[in-house]
Amino acid sequence: MNHGYTIRIVPLQLDDENHSTALLTLLDEYARDPMGGGHPLQDETRNTLVSRLASRGDYVGFLAFLGDQAVGLINCFEGFSTFAARPLLNVHDIAVSAGHRGKGIGTALLEQAEAEGCQRGCCKMTLEVLSNNHGALKAYARAGFAPYQLDPAAGQAVFMQKWL
Repeated sequence: MNHGYTIRIVPLQLDDENHSTALLTLLDEYARDPMGGGHPLQDETRNTLVSRLASRGDYVGFLAFLGDQAVGLINCFEGFSTFAARPLLNVHDIAVSAGHRGKGIGTALLEQAEAEGCQRGCCKMTLEVLSNNHGALKAYARAGFAPYQLDPAAGQAVFMQKWL
């Protein structure tokens, strides 16, 4: 549902200064949000992210626009499922500017990423979400995402990290 707004989703072009600025602006807004860690992007990240993403062959990104304003972002990376012997698409970041949430922008971004995953022959999409991000959990469930498990007796997968 887009509440009468025309949402335009476009592939993120890292060599376009307007797109790269929108990427950094939206990602910084997300990083400052409690669900993104509550801190701004570090200067090194702001200075190197665009070129480092551009050097990766597995990066997929889209921007959402309302009129000429970029209001949403999805960053994805292609991975590989050894169990299916096919690629998968991982949603690494999805961000909608705070003033534009509830307008269907996140759903539109997920739909575009799904279409890209299908075009690439991916077997599935994956993502991580904080357990107290109830709005995102509901949106992901509406989009068809479910907790990952191989066998209910073995339990659900738990996302873990170790900083290097």
